Amino acid sequence: MTKRSVPLRPHVQDALTVWGQLIRLARADRGWTAKELAGRANVSEQTVLAAEAGGRGTAVGTMMDLADLVGVPIFGIEDRSELAIRRQRGEEMLALIPSRVYRPKQGAVDDDF
Repeated sequence: MTKRSVPLRPHVQDALTVWGQLIRLARADRGWTAKELAGRANVSEQTVLAAEAGGRGTAVGTMMDLADLVGVPIFGIEDRSELAIRRQRGEEMLALIPSRVYRPKQGAVDDDF
């Protein structure tokens, strides 16, 4: 059975491409080859090249790791402690959301008062 690929929306593909370009430019600024970055990230050279090309198959965690290794700020935040603060705030906000959503049953309307 062949794997079917659903096309990405154009702006999502653009974002992946830009992210890959930022990683490649930062890698070049450091004077690293794709093979060197792959070794630091513990991935294959093909994975680095696919990520830099904006390939949809690269895991988001791998993209973030590559970006971090070459100095591309994640979410535009350069201070790692700020990321930790934002993660904690997000956890606090999510703790306020109910774990389940209860919807009233859609039944016959009872007009008796």
